[in-house]
Amino acid sequence: MKSIFLILIFTLILSLLPTAREVPPLRLVATAAQHFLDSLDATQRAQATLPFSHEERENYRYTPRDRAGLPLKEMSQTQQDSAKMLLTATLSEKAQLKVTQIMGLEAILAEIEKRPDFRDPQRYFVAIFGTPGDPLGWGWRFEGHHISLNFTYVEGKKVSLTPSFFGTNPGEVRQGPLTGMRVLAAEEDLARALVSSLVVSGKTEVIFSAQPPADVLSAELRHATLLRPVGISGTALSEAQGTVLLQLISEYTGRYRKEEAAADFAKIKAAGIGEIRFGWAGGIQRGEPYYYRIQGPTFLMEGCNVANGANHQHAVWRDFEGDFGRDLLGEHIKQEH
Repeated sequence: MKSIFLILIFTLILSLLPTAREVPPLRLVATAAQHFLDSLDATQRAQATLPFSHEERENYRYTPRDRAGLPLKEMSQTQQDSAKMLLTATLSEKAQLKVTQIMGLEAILAEIEKRPDFRDPQRYFVAIFGTPGDPLGWGWRFEGHHISLNFTYVEGKKVSLTPSFFGTNPGEVRQGPLTGMRVLAAEEDLARALVSSLVVSGKTEVIFSAQPPADVLSAELRHATLLRPVGISGTALSEAQGTVLLQLISEYTGRYRKEEAAADFAKIKAAGIGEIRFGWAGGIQRGEPYYYRIQGPTFLMEGCNVANGANHQHAVWRDFEGDFGRDLLGEHIKQEH
């Protein structure tokens, strides 16, 4: 009965996101946001909207808690359909699946921990900041346990996609009908393949510590800062190793529609691949706790799998100047004045 219950819950969560379809242009994201707001009653709308200047817009969290915004559990099916159209308009198909699976893991945690009130697959919140389409700036957020997606739009054509956080607990489902599912497999396997290749080729300095930190070091900080340089520079990689590094980076940028993913990937490359460093801490065999980071002049990507017997994975992408659209807003103000 428990297995059937989990299957039914997971099927319900799958229904929260649409199947693959043509993704609308960036300018239609505002239309999708307005359509979502129009589907709400006055009380719901007041809960879902905040001023663009509100400090809550940068209240970045990925731990389980209540948040500002309107939770899925307080929406009708029609309203949930409107909310999921926002996800379709902004995420790649691969990321939409990951979001669905991460939310579905809450049902598994509820069964493992016997806390269905705390581990709720519909305890994910949508918040709209400002007025959709406002050229001076607006944004929206989809956030809950192990998901934090933050979008900022300026001038109707510029978009910020960070902070961007995905996590999974369990990292690998080890019992029940979903046994073997690893939502963030690529974020782990590509990194392990790269560190293993570097160690085999004698570049053991890529491992900067035998003991990994307990979590990503950027944590829930609103401002990500440059961390201590560790590991191997991009200039020291072979062509094959450089290819794997770029594949790993694109796994993070590829969470979003191809237009935005390509723009941010190009921004990272323009800052200098040779300036990017990849470092690893912990064991390199699967099942051993680990931490890695990819750091360039403009960005930071961190992955770890340490907690719960190395079966609790985090993967985050931060932009030092661009989180929450700070660089876009600064540029806009400069042009206006």
